[in-house]
Amino acid sequence: MGFRKDFLWGGATAANQCEGGYNEGGRGLANVDVVPIGEDRFPVIAGKKKMFDFDDEHFYPAKEAIDMYHHWKEDIKLFAEMGFKTYRLSLGWSRIFPQGDETEPNEEGLKFYEDIFKECKKYGIEPLVTITHFDCPMHLVEKYGAWRSRELVGFYENLCNVIFNRYKGLVKYWLTFNEINMILHAPFMGAGLYFEEGDNVEQVKYQAAHHELVASAIATKIAHEVDPENQVGCMLAAGSYYPYTPKPEDVWAGRQDERENYFFIDVQSRGEYPAYALKEMERKGIEVKMEEGDKELLKAHTVDFISFSYYSSRVATTDPELLEQTAGNIFASVKNPYLEASEWGWQIDPLGLRITMNDLYDRYQKPLFIVENGLGAVDTPDENGYVEDDYRIDYLAKHVEAMRDAVDQDGVDLLGYTTWGCIDLVSAGTGEMKKRYGFIYVDRDNQGNGTLKRSKKKSFDWYKKVIATNGEDLSN
Repeated sequence: MGFRKDFLWGGATAANQCEGGYNEGGRGLANVDVVPIGEDRFPVIAGKKKMFDFDDEHFYPAKEAIDMYHHWKEDIKLFAEMGFKTYRLSLGWSRIFPQGDETEPNEEGLKFYEDIFKECKKYGIEPLVTITHFDCPMHLVEKYGAWRSRELVGFYENLCNVIFNRYKGLVKYWLTFNEINMILHAPFMGAGLYFEEGDNVEQVKYQAAHHELVASAIATKIAHEVDPENQVGCMLAAGSYYPYTPKPEDVWAGRQDERENYFFIDVQSRGEYPAYALKEMERKGIEVKMEEGDKELLKAHTVDFISFSYYSSRVATTDPELLEQTAGNIFASVKNPYLEASEWGWQIDPLGLRITMNDLYDRYQKPLFIVENGLGAVDTPDENGYVEDDYRIDYLAKHVEAMRDAVDQDGVDLLGYTTWGCIDLVSAGTGEMKKRYGFIYVDRDNQGNGTLKRSKKKSFDWYKKVIATNGEDLSN
């Protein structure tokens, strides 16, 4: 059987990691613009270190990134040459509403994305659009405290009204928030949250999460009203948890970790707060303030499909301090002794993708869409920019095979697959360029040096063949 005939093969990027042009086209400053590379990056991402503007001591990779703002036609042409059926990208909120709280949008920003969508359509590529991908106008951070404020629900609703109407007929597939569960692990990057001394951090995170969940339901409502053809998905940073031992306490630790991960999708897919989450909040003394009509909104406007990123499985134990941790992840887990790891310490587990797909499909019984998967690696190009990235081909082939097994043997309903960073871009976690995922090499280093020239890697033609055969030919 294999994948469905209309399977959506493609690649994924995010505005803040590839677009650049931070002060062009009327765009306002966004939260990720002011996140530097280096030792201060993680404290800023976590909301522990205040950095609301640029200084002379740091390099800020998102300001220019790979300058897709000026290279998008060239890049989309390369995606089309690979045979992409879909291209996942995100909108820069501050490119459309520079401050975030204006009534009227920035026409130049709207036109920029409209031109991109039309270019995609010209090549038969279906845009898959994330409304916000680690992106919040800095004005909303400074004036309102970002998503800790209920007012952001209204500003997001205004954004949705504008984009769903403007891009009707150009965009069918939408995601409301990228990796919504990352608000717990990277709150400034995920939701613009910065914590002052004395803040109840958990209370702030879950209240902000509630605001995002309500906003997501409103977005789903508007999308379906504007165009019944619209399909709206949630987006989760996924990866099943394995107990480190058969000890019941380790099994229970894994169950609790998975529940924390699935909480957001439980609400977005099932339309209500699960009992376990309410009990957990009660134990922690967290009181989420709900306004009149919130419960009804959540219940009435659930998502059409479940999208997720998958890079690795995780391991749970009651004694994590006794065991080696994985490296390089925004939220690390205990190291699995049976798995190899990437250069950044992300453990490689193709079967874990199949397990995760089964977990999600069994739990929600809604179509799945894998919107991020890939291997971050150091690439060494020749004088022409060509990279022999057999390691990337091997990683992706094994993961495509695993997802094919989930479809063929387990009956999982899978809409499509977009590899992360189909063109080299800035890493969200580390801010590095040397951590490369793409089929297309970009001449750019960690400090912003380079020509920005694009060149095809060996994996470019490999993925082209995979798409052409609908995933049947994975040979290198």
